[in-house]
Amino acid sequence: MDLFEMHLARYCAPTLLGAKAANLVSLDAQKVPALQGTVEAYNRQFAACGLAFTLLCECGRRSLLLVYRPALLARRLRRDGDVLARFGYAPGDTLDGHLARLRARLAQGGAFPHEIGLFLDYPADDVLAFVEKGGAGCKLCGYWKVYGDVEAARARFVCYDACRTCVLRAVEQGITLAQLLQAA
Repeated sequence: MDLFEMHLARYCAPTLLGAKAANLVSLDAQKVPALQGTVEAYNRQFAACGLAFTLLCECGRRSLLLVYRPALLARRLRRDGDVLARFGYAPGDTLDGHLARLRARLAQGGAFPHEIGLFLDYPADDVLAFVEKGGAGCKLCGYWKVYGDVEAARARFVCYDACRTCVLRAVEQGITLAQLLQAA
C-alpha cells in the first residue's frame, strides 16, 4: 500500500470525492521522497477528475500539501472575498493569486495564517470567530472549531467521516485512487 495514497485517503477523502473544496495534509519529507515529482504526476493524472495538488510550504522536515478542486475552491473564495480582503488578499484576485498569497503568508513564519480555514471550506463566520476569540469558546470541535451553526457543521462532519471511511476502505483493499475516482 502506497504511503502517499494512504495519507491522501485519510486526510483528503472529502475533497477527493467532491464533498469539500480542499483539504490539507502534512507530510514527512523523509517518508515521502521526491514529493515535488509525485505532486506533478498526480496533477497530470487527476486533472481530468477536477483535482489539483499544490505544495504550500516545505517547512523543515514537513511539507504542507493542498489537495483541492479548483472550480469549487475558486467559487468559495469569490464568495468570501470580503473576508479574505481582511487578511490582505486582493479583492477579485484569481485562485492562483490567492494561493500565492497563502504560500507567502506561510513562508513568513510567525503566526499561522488562520484564513487558511476559508481555503479548507470552513464557514467564514467560524474562521472569523476563531481568529477573534483565539480558538476559545467554540460550541463544537470537529474538523474545525464551530462558533455558528452547530447542526450544519455536525452534518458536514458526518459526511466527511463517511467519505474518509469509503476511501480508506477502498485503498486498504488495494484499490488505487485513480481506480476509485474513475469509478466515482
